[in-house]
Amino acid sequence: MYEQSQEYQLQLQQQCQRQLQQFWAEQRSEIEQATDIKNHPLPPTRIRKIMKADEDVRMISAEAPALFAKACEMFTLEMTMRSWMVAKEDKRRILQRSDIAAAVARTGIYDFLLDLFTSEETKQGFLLPRAGQGQQPMGAQAGAYPYYYAPEQQVAGASMVYGGPSTYVWQEPQVQEQGHPSSTYVWQEPPQQQEGP
Repeated sequence: MYEQSQEYQLQLQQQCQRQLQQFWAEQRSEIEQATDIKNHPLPPTRIRKIMKADEDVRMISAEAPALFAKACEMFTLEMTMRSWMVAKEDKRRILQRSDIAAAVARTGIYDFLLDLFTSEETKQGFLLPRAGQGQQPMGAQAGAYPYYYAPEQQVAGASMVYGGPSTYVWQEPQVQEQGHPSSTYVWQEPPQQQEGP
């Protein structure tokens, strides 16, 4: 049973890798064939406003909003595709916030976005490892990366979340009774400082 699951995961990872390669090939050919870059579905005034949020920006060329809009479109499409792949791995048809968080955690170039998710996920008891801490990028061998969920026996109580500094420790993936690899985080309270008399 576990070997079938591993084989399925491997096939799914290979399919995901092919989809990503096809996606970027299509994006490249679309960009190379583009003749009118100034017309884009994203509103140029909104894009200029975002660009001018940086204090160092004084003037914006005519091409910059169009390029920025295309970059935003490609980013959104890729993140949606990667998130959808995570949902498919879990055999779901509804994209969830946790799918996006897992896709961000699995993709090294997007690790700067982890801060958007970890504070929210930590409050709910879901912790994601940072890039380079045990997970493999999309397309890696099946079973080589952990699933991103808190184990059932771990309940994030209010004292853990709101009651002061807490840390967590990464544990390597283990095979549980169901035969699925998982990884867990163990909450550790920081050592108490002894107060003087």
